[in-house]
Amino acid sequence: MKNYSVNGFYRGLSRHLLLTGSGLLVWFSFAMGQTSIRDESMVNQQERMVFKSWDRSKFTPIRGFLGLNPYYWLTWGLHPNYPKTDLRPLSVTGHETIRMGLEAGMQLADKNMELGSDTIRNVALDQISANAGLFSDADPLWLFYYSSQFRPVTDPGRVDILSRLSPSVKAKLISEGSYGWYKDQVAMLAERLEGNRRTNQDRGSRILSYQRLLLEFRKIQGIWTSKRATAEKMIRLSAVKSKVGAGQNAGVSVSISDTEVARKVLLDRKF
Repeated sequence: MKNYSVNGFYRGLSRHLLLTGSGLLVWFSFAMGQTSIRDESMVNQQERMVFKSWDRSKFTPIRGFLGLNPYYWLTWGLHPNYPKTDLRPLSVTGHETIRMGLEAGMQLADKNMELGSDTIRNVALDQISANAGLFSDADPLWLFYYSSQFRPVTDPGRVDILSRLSPSVKAKLISEGSYGWYKDQVAMLAERLEGNRRTNQDRGSRILSYQRLLLEFRKIQGIWTSKRATAEKMIRLSAVKSKVGAGQNAGVSVSISDTEVARKVLLDRKF
């Protein structure tokens, strides 16, 4: 009984030691298998493809003595032009360099187009402000000259053309239709002026229209002045005629005889 227990103890210990030794052996084998490897050719390739220069002296393996290095021919024998061709993305002719150059060119073109669009917009706004009838009131020439010249047309209520005339002359002008004619002409001229001011056209054409309308207005004023003067003259002649018909002294002597008139003519005549 005692021998059996001792044998079982040694048997279990040996099994435990065997398993432990096997585990250590496996662990050491894995640990020894993770050896760091630094391949100079791979390092050079990675460096020149990413950030460093395309140095032909770093293309390993090299030819060796008399070009007898077999590793060189295994590596570069099938690609003889590879060391001569710069394949870096950021090289002078690399695709990334070309892409960034094209992107910079597109950005410059976008900025130029933006500047061009802004210039076109500014020119369009200037033309709109100069041609739009909505802004015709802000024209300096209208503000400083034509607005005052057309005041009787644009604001006829503030200008009473009959205010300085006698009642008889007013009545004659109204009865003959001269006053109505003048009001109609001014009303039509005001309508044409308003249409010209609100129509979209270039500034030069608008100013020429102002000038034509102003000449027409002055012509209407001249005709009105002539009609007013004619009415005043007719009123004076009517007054003189009425006085002569009534035998009153109207500035002509009616008591002088024919003999005295003939004598006066002879004395005043120069031979």
